[in-house]
Amino acid sequence: MTDFVLTENRDGVLLVTLNRPEKKNAINGAMWQQIHDAFRRAAADDSVVCALLTGAGEHFCSGVDLTSFGEGDADPQALFNAAALAVAEFDKPLVAAVRGVSVGGGATVLFHADVVYAGESLRMRLPFASLALAPEWGSSYMLQANIGAQRAAELFYTAQWIDAQKALDAGIVAAVLPDENVMKQALATAQEIAQWPVNALREIKRSLRMHHLPAIKAAMTFEQEAMARQAGSAENIEAITAFMEKRKPEFRRL
Repeated sequence: MTDFVLTENRDGVLLVTLNRPEKKNAINGAMWQQIHDAFRRAAADDSVVCALLTGAGEHFCSGVDLTSFGEGDADPQALFNAAALAVAEFDKPLVAAVRGVSVGGGATVLFHADVVYAGESLRMRLPFASLALAPEWGSSYMLQANIGAQRAAELFYTAQWIDAQKALDAGIVAAVLPDENVMKQALATAQEIAQWPVNALREIKRSLRMHHLPAIKAAMTFEQEAMARQAGSAENIEAITAFMEKRKPEFRRL
């Protein structure tokens, strides 16, 4: 199997790298499975004290690979749900280093990170309204919890592009650095965290984040139901068709 997710334990810091750089790390079914496996193993492994999530190449993640639907026998929704839950339930510190494109699932996964460092090239988007779809990865709850209801609503409803400065101003990222320094800073922070006892860090993570889990899971359930209602709708078909034809969708004619 191709390694779409690379892992490397650097003295307690598990480096988790999305590894489809030729596709801007777009996520296919195999990558969902490997994300799930990486985070479940990391949670159970006491030699892992902290995780650092990043993407290979110039971009973090361009979201779901629309061309991958129909690959393999597994249910893509089930694969996504399992991966999303593995990240949401990860009970150790999670640092992220991002640059370039961060779209859809490549953006919403970051709302589950404890500290996010962004490169100046960051271009983030929550494209769900433009695709006539609903949010995912518990983002409808997590983004509000992280940055407040009004800021979250603005970003979801407008589907606007979010540059690094706007992400910083909104509180989505902790700092913006030159692209070449992002990984260095994220690794330094992760290593600083990893000097402390893993069980103490688990309890801090649980105190900070895990009490949100019932609400996150409720949001995920609602999002999945909403996605099922919208996926394949006339609006969604128009959005996907317009995307493929490189034109603006015409929702008003539907």
